[in-house]
Amino acid sequence: RARTPLARNVRFYGSAASAERAGFRPCLRCRPEAAPFCPAWKGTRTTVERALALIEAGALDRGNVAALADRLGIGTRHLSRLFAEHLDASPLQVALSLRVQRAKRLIDGGDLALALVAQRAGFSSARRMNAAFAKLYGRSPASLRRKRPPGVMLQ
Repeated sequence: RARTPLARNVRFYGSAASAERAGFRPCLRCRPEAAPFCPAWKGTRTTVERALALIEAGALDRGNVAALADRLGIGTRHLSRLFAEHLDASPLQVALSLRVQRAKRLIDGGDLALALVAQRAGFSSARRMNAAFAKLYGRSPASLRRKRPPGVMLQ
């Protein structure tokens, strides 16, 4: 067992890369790859953040949760547990929420046909979008558009 070094014999670096540039090699005991700001430091939150980025990019618009989990290198059940732990929602609920938010922005920001809004927001059909809006807002997308003052585009 090694003794704790004296303070005058220790140098600290902001990152493993800067210590390596100064001629030091990685320590097997302190594990610099697990330093703050390293993805490994954040633990499972990193996996959830990667999943959210893929969902926002439309991974669940074209695929399913199993395909998303495969892309992340984990199992479907583990992905669902991570979402429940960090977000208190399933991956599909998060994807649906993002689609509805995207659709609402498109409805508020222009006069696109609702079928086109549904397509651009990632819904498989206008009917699915209507059902999601009814569940979340208690009204249809068309009624939200009618509530908007004429000629006003909300941004």
